Amino acid sequence: MAFGLKNILQGGLGNYSEVPAEVLAQDYGMYLMDGEVITMGFKLIRDALIFTTKRIILTDKQGTTGSKTRITSINLFSITDVTMETSGFGFDDSELTFTYVSSPELKGHHVQYASHKLEFPKKYNVQGLYKILQELAYENCLRINNITE
Repeated sequence: MAFGLKNILQGGLGNYSEVPAEVLAQDYGMYLMDGEVITMGFKLIRDALIFTTKRIILTDKQGTTGSKTRITSINLFSITDVTMETSGFGFDDSELTFTYVSSPELKGHHVQYASHKLEFPKKYNVQGLYKILQELAYENCLRINNITE
């Protein structure tokens, strides 16, 4: 099966497929901040999930032509929790859910949290991505709570 067709089939199933950072930089480089670099990314038919040195960028192309695009940014310093579910037998996919502080303040009485679930094809090993996000969440929780090791 051709690489493009395989990605379309996985996207139809709601699964992200990994894409080289260089390709994503060509398509989404205009959304990067100064000094920001794409470290890894994934595509879901027309949408993208991009990890940079500063944030996670989620793109959502809308409409039949895809000319309307919604861009959501989640700062890496706001991620506080990660869960992983690996694929099992049958048609199960791998899932990764991360929770982040969605309010402007990371501390205080009115902190708001949000979660985002990502689905990956059975063949993709989510453990590496889980480890990256979990280490980040751990460091963020220490920093937010002024805990030193």
